[in-house]
Amino acid sequence: MPGFIVHVGATVLCSHAGQAQPTVPNTRVTVGGQPTVTIAGPYAVAGCTLPPPPGANGPCVTAQWVTGATRVTSNGQPLVLLDSQALCAPSGTPLMITVTQTRATAT
Repeated sequence: MPGFIVHVGATVLCSHAGQAQPTVPNTRVTVGGQPTVTIAGPYAVAGCTLPPPPGANGPCVTAQWVTGATRVTSNGQPLVLLDSQALCAPSGTPLMITVTQTRATAT
């Protein structure tokens, strides 16, 4: 199923409202003048409100994409799409893409 391609200007949050940013932008493919993101590069999470141990196993510090585009790659890596899935460490909770561009899609 096609989905919108995620770019570095997208708003991505952890499940606890922490801001997530890509650490490795993909400058070979751009959408809306901004670099895209592949599943190979981790995201850094800041401002996660999940308490540290012993109250919980947080806060979220990094996240890694586990699914991406199946037919569109850049530098041999799948692009991140609006419906891609990621897991945060150390909490194991997902990232949520709340805002991204809405012109370019991929499958």
